[in-house]
Order: sequence, then structure tokens, then C-alpha cells
Amino acid sequence: MSDLPNNDADVLTETRTRLKKPPMFKVVLHNDDFTTMEFVVFVLNYVFKRSEAESVAIMLKVHNEGRGIAGVYPYDIAYMKSQKAMNLAKAREYPLLVTVEEE
Repeated sequence: MSDLPNNDADVLTETRTRLKKPPMFKVVLHNDDFTTMEFVVFVLNYVFKRSEAESVAIMLKVHNEGRGIAGVYPYDIAYMKSQKAMNLAKAREYPLLVTVEEE
């Protein structure tokens, strides 16, 4: 005779947990009257790994519309990149504002 219970209530059922994708966040560059266009292109190349053409297009959007999206990332990466960009600007005495917004 088996030691296993014959009761259906003792049967283990498999449950699957679905993980939600983490929310994504936009890193937004804001226009000002002092930060040079060349520096904004440099930041987009260096920090956000954008191509030269992408960097120029985003910089022109910032210049003409007041703001532009540098990239979309999970929160930790977005925050780190925004801080890195602002630290580079501060070191060169530019008042570049970079914010993180939920997508």
C-alpha cells in the first residue's frame, strides 16, 4: 500500500507568475540660452550613445521646440544618464536641465 494520500485536496497545482515589464522613463533635455548646440550634440553622443545624425536631430528639436527626448530607459538607467549629462554640463558651467519623466 502506498503512503501517498488519495485525497484530491492534497494535489499540488502549478501556478505561474507573470512578471510585468518595468515602466519606462524618458530622459528629456530642456532648452536654455547658454548651453551650446555643440555641447548638446556631444552629450547625446557620449552619454546616450546616439549617432551624429540622431544627435543633431534631437539637438535641433530641443532648440526649436524647447525640449527633446534623449532616450527611453528603465528608471535606474534613465536617472543615471540624466545625472551624468548634468554633471558634464555643470563641469563646463552650462545650465543644461535634464529631467526624467514616466513614459
